[in-house]
Amino acid sequence: MDSQPPAALLNPPSAQRREALQQMLARQAYRRGNFLLASGQRSQHYVNCKPVSLSGAGATLLAPLLLEQVDPKAQAVAGLTMGADPLVSCVAMAAGLVGRPLDALIVRKEPKGHGTGAWIEGPLPMPGAQVTVLEDVVTTGGSCLKAVERLRDAGYHIQEVVTVVDRQEGGSAALATAGLRLKALFLLEHISTHPAPLEHQP
Repeated sequence: MDSQPPAALLNPPSAQRREALQQMLARQAYRRGNFLLASGQRSQHYVNCKPVSLSGAGATLLAPLLLEQVDPKAQAVAGLTMGADPLVSCVAMAAGLVGRPLDALIVRKEPKGHGTGAWIEGPLPMPGAQVTVLEDVVTTGGSCLKAVERLRDAGYHIQEVVTVVDRQEGGSAALATAGLRLKALFLLEHISTHPAPLEHQP
């Protein structure tokens, strides 16, 4: 089982942490087979980062690596529920541990059905604040753009998206069209070179 990292990896150099995360993603997040993606496309590659991002070991490795990519001027990190939920939470905590003020925001897919009817949850910064969007996997960029649209509607300044894995299937170009730069910890090829079980979906 890969549920816990070796003690030496709890606070390792960045390169060592990155290598450990790459291996964890290859084993626990990547599958090869025949899959229907959220974009409606078929692919032989499937990436689901939640088994990693929702584990204590994975979050320990992910948080500082993602934080390194967040613009120093950002006052918050945000993302579309639910793939980004563990990412924004662990990155905000990692920032707090090093004394960096950075809050976490969660963008709903639908407005809250009661109370204020909010689209965005969390300690909201003042309009005009810079926010970095986090995503677990970018394929076409559709999920990122939904989050960006809601955040911009709320008056926030969005310039970048940081993702764990870029599948390199048009997402970067789509984001660039919206005035966004994409930063990725890994490309699909970085985690698909390890053997993975064959799985099939109808």
